[in-house]
Amino acid sequence: MKEETKVYHVNEIQEGLIGDCLTKVIAILEERGYDAMTQLVGYLMSGDPGYITSHKEARNMIMRYDRSKILEFLIHHYMEHK
Repeated sequence: MKEETKVYHVNEIQEGLIGDCLTKVIAILEERGYDAMTQLVGYLMSGDPGYITSHKEARNMIMRYDRSKILEFLIHHYMEHK
């Protein structure tokens, strides 16, 4: 039986990484007592990383991704689950 090679597209991989990052950052923000939605919106709108806690490297994690890519991810998943 021949096994087929699974082909992954770069966009699929990046979306998975962004989703994983957001899940972790949200958990860290909530752990610290922040309203994760408010903090993320502040960061995404202003670009000011001060909206994201540095606790457990959350700020460094989210800054690995371009804000426009994070927004694309969020809108894509919203529209997909509508």
